[in-house]
Amino acid sequence: MSKKKLVLIDGNSIAYRAFFALPLLNNDKGVYTNAVYGFTTMLLKVLEDEAPSHILVAFDAGKTTFRHKTYGEYKGGRQKTPPELSEQFPLIRELLDAFDIKRYELENYEADDIIGTLSKQTDASEWEVKVITGDKDLLQLVDEHVKVSLTKKGITDVDTYDLNLVEERYGLKPEQIIDMKGLMGDSSDNIPGVPGVGEKTAIKLLKEFGTVEKVLESIDQVSGKKLKEKLEDNKEQAEMSKKLATIEVDAPIEIKLDTCGYKKDAPAKVVELFKELGFNSLIDRVDSEAAKEAELPSEDIEYEVLSEITDSDFGSEAAVVVECLEENYHNGDILGFGIVSEKGKYFIPTDVALQSELFKSWLEDETIIKYMPDAKQATVSLAWEGIKLRGVRFDALIASYLLNPSDSSHDIPSIATRLGLKRVSSNETIYGKGAKQKVPSQDELSEHIVRKADSLLEMVPTLQESLKKNELDVLYYDLEMPLSIVLGEMEHQGVQVDVERLEQMGKDLNEQLQKIESKIHELAGTAFNINSPKQLGEVLFEKLQLPVIKKTKTGYSTNADVLEKLKDKHEIIEEILFYRQLGKLNSTYVEGLLKVVHRDTEKIHTRFNQALAQTGRLSSIDPNLQNIPIRLEAGRKIRQAFIPSEKDWVMFAADYSQIELRVLAHIAQDDKMIEAFNNEEDVHTKTAMDVFHVGKDEVTSDMRRQAKAVNFGIVYGISDYGLSQSLGITRKEAGAFIERYLESFPGVKQYMDDIVQQAKQDGYVTTMLNRRRYLPEITSRNFNLRSFAERTAMNTPIQGTAADIIKKAMVEMAKRLDQEKLQTRMLLQVHDELIFEAPKDEIEKLEKIVPDVMEHAIQIDVPLKVDYSYGDTWYDSK
Repeated sequence: MSKKKLVLIDGNSIAYRAFFALPLLNNDKGVYTNAVYGFTTMLLKVLEDEAPSHILVAFDAGKTTFRHKTYGEYKGGRQKTPPELSEQFPLIRELLDAFDIKRYELENYEADDIIGTLSKQTDASEWEVKVITGDKDLLQLVDEHVKVSLTKKGITDVDTYDLNLVEERYGLKPEQIIDMKGLMGDSSDNIPGVPGVGEKTAIKLLKEFGTVEKVLESIDQVSGKKLKEKLEDNKEQAEMSKKLATIEVDAPIEIKLDTCGYKKDAPAKVVELFKELGFNSLIDRVDSEAAKEAELPSEDIEYEVLSEITDSDFGSEAAVVVECLEENYHNGDILGFGIVSEKGKYFIPTDVALQSELFKSWLEDETIIKYMPDAKQATVSLAWEGIKLRGVRFDALIASYLLNPSDSSHDIPSIATRLGLKRVSSNETIYGKGAKQKVPSQDELSEHIVRKADSLLEMVPTLQESLKKNELDVLYYDLEMPLSIVLGEMEHQGVQVDVERLEQMGKDLNEQLQKIESKIHELAGTAFNINSPKQLGEVLFEKLQLPVIKKTKTGYSTNADVLEKLKDKHEIIEEILFYRQLGKLNSTYVEGLLKVVHRDTEKIHTRFNQALAQTGRLSSIDPNLQNIPIRLEAGRKIRQAFIPSEKDWVMFAADYSQIELRVLAHIAQDDKMIEAFNNEEDVHTKTAMDVFHVGKDEVTSDMRRQAKAVNFGIVYGISDYGLSQSLGITRKEAGAFIERYLESFPGVKQYMDDIVQQAKQDGYVTTMLNRRRYLPEITSRNFNLRSFAERTAMNTPIQGTAADIIKKAMVEMAKRLDQEKLQTRMLLQVHDELIFEAPKDEIEKLEKIVPDVMEHAIQIDVPLKVDYSYGDTWYDSK
């Protein structure tokens, strides 16, 4: 008969380990979850690796135990449990209940005592026992059928002790662990032991005499006068310490082992709790049938599948889902359409929909109100089919993003889960994910799409009310909603690429790389693989004998930071850094861009992330056109491959000058800064004059460089450390520089103090257009987390307002181009810059219109300034 497997987990110990091993995470409701997440990953690993037939998690019942009667100061040195951890214990208990795993605590006893008692109730002929803990005290429980797994640095990395390993590591039997603690004490539990006796001495004494009692009886035989004195003076303390360290194996527990059985399949409620906590990445690790069960909507849905469209009256307002499985919808097919309104619930197959002129005209009808899960995706997907979507009045993705900017998932199933709606399964449940992703049967697909539309229609009023309640409705309806359509049109328009020029750049870069490689080999005196950190490390630190800055597990570190520190030690370093820069340019940008040129249009169609950055900033992916490096001339030249799509047109670029500093001047209401911008002074020179107390003519280029670094550093919440790194000065000098800066600009200092206080009071900060960013860590007792939140509080209103301004400019620009009936097209947004393509005969108008729109996008107390230029390529327009 096979043995039963019992796993006993020290709940408090694992929760503490998890809390301090992971950064302070919280879910979209602001609830801290790092300890719960760490505990959960440990639990899942145990369930997978151990496959227990029985399992129990033991917790400490309170602060006082029977040991306090022996020694009142037991555990007296421990710091108070951080509140961020305390509030997670109820969630850990809820998690165990969801798994149907028994948990137990006993007044006046510790988790160790519960584990000790249960382990000793098991018979070696029937049971295997595994104890999971971070506490070495429990090693005393090891015997022929009880093993103890001790967590190490993290929570899933463990050492499992059996009789042999205890003997190998300590040279002791498990029961002697108590004696070892009696002699050496334990600072974490405030067990005194014998002062001056450490682990090595304790083990040596026990190998010689066996137990604490025998050691104390044989003090005369102990070698070393001082050690004899310590033992003689602390006899009672040693005996008491042993008693304190002894786990009670006969505690009056009421729980029975046969009630601790564990069923392998995780219940559906585990999946529900994972979703509530935001542990979406862990859902796949629990039983897939349970996941499916939890995902299945609780009620049936009736809908009509249309095989032809004879009437386009789907209602005057409707929730519309244009389903596309591919994340990059430029290359994806539409899988079908879901429509839910007061008229009914419908699924329309793609071929039926796209062949119907009635349906196309319904989609293009501005008077019919449409609610969409993601208006930009729908706009682009339909544009590829020659349909211009109109009448969108609500975009759930944007609403969810504004309400929950720290959350990463804003699809309909995720929003529905947050709102407590059980009408729709997750996309992963229906389609799978990664390599296993596939389109399901037509029945399953059509039901999923209709359920999405049904959930969307139900959630719209709730989301609308939340936007209004949080004063986000103006930002939503006047800025973000119209912007999503503008971005969709820009994405579909795409940017023309000169493929031949890009290919030639690749050849030129490869030739340059070969030359640099030869030079590096010559300087090294040997040929080697420059891209191999191992070979490069051997050349630099063994052959060339350069000073070793940092070592890794596999050898020498050759990362950028290390090489920067070695720049003045050998000329090979400069060449290696340049080789790496050109190599990245070639692989990431030249080769990377060639891979994403659209097969039909010979254009690049990027996608703009509108619902990602918490500051409100747009970013672009597939490819990221905002990240083309422009510090290197070779990087800037990549922009030569971006050209107008029409003959005799040019590229026109306009960008805001120092927009974030202008926003800072306005928000901080700093008189000096406002005056500098209003008088069109160079703000960096002005800063250098004030900080260094010199006249305008005395400002050196180095002074201006430092002033510029601190100006932008303030915007990004730079610390003295960050400034010291960027300027190559000491941290002390950087701190003094920041102090002088804040003395020179008292309005900025006042703003920084006030905004942090405001954030602590409200729990969030806002931009000028009322975009919110929540900062739950602003009151954390953890210094690092609190400091980061404070810096974020200072810089988010500045960065976020700057982001809002350029977004507003884009919306207004699209309107203006339409009003003026211009052919000019807006193609890209790159940080503070807008890129257009335009006929040459419209340039004169653009030179007036573009700065006018951009400079008046929003009213602040200093002028917004826009620089513009144009040329045959994007490169030439700068």
